[in-house]
Amino acid sequence: MKKYLGILAISALFACNSNTNQTETTKDTTSVKKDTLAVSAISFKDAKVQGIYNSYITLKDALVASNYDGTKTASKSLEEQLKTYKGCENTALVVKNIENAKDIAAQRKDFTALSTDLIALFKNVELTSGSIFVQHCPMANKGNGGDWLSSAKKIQNPYYGDEMMECGAVVEEIKTK
Repeated sequence: MKKYLGILAISALFACNSNTNQTETTKDTTSVKKDTLAVSAISFKDAKVQGIYNSYITLKDALVASNYDGTKTASKSLEEQLKTYKGCENTALVVKNIENAKDIAAQRKDFTALSTDLIALFKNVELTSGSIFVQHCPMANKGNGGDWLSSAKKIQNPYYGDEMMECGAVVEEIKTK
């Protein structure tokens, strides 16, 4: 069994590191602009849900950029919105943990619980335009994996940033009904 897990871990490592150098040269220009444009194409029937989604994407993008202070700022905004949305009060506490984290690694750890809660939320609200992609990195959280939401199919990994920008895959697409 240990042999099998070792082979699986090595395979995942090579798969996730295959295109790292190409991403580093275009990260700050092309991919950020595409995500920004895609976010504007996503819309929800409920304006509060729209605000939560936009704040979540801002937080995710700060983690992608490994921007500790940007993540703190985005967390504060998202926390305020979640506190006022019925049923998301506990999720607001998770975001508070991200805001109070001492380093980017701790922020990324709590991002997993946040994403799990918000994926469930966005699957159950009315999306009026665009598609939301649920993405997964199998190596996040010490090999336990981690999911996140994105407005674009292109993988921009918030769990590793520049270290493994393209590690992950789209596992689900949330579409308009």
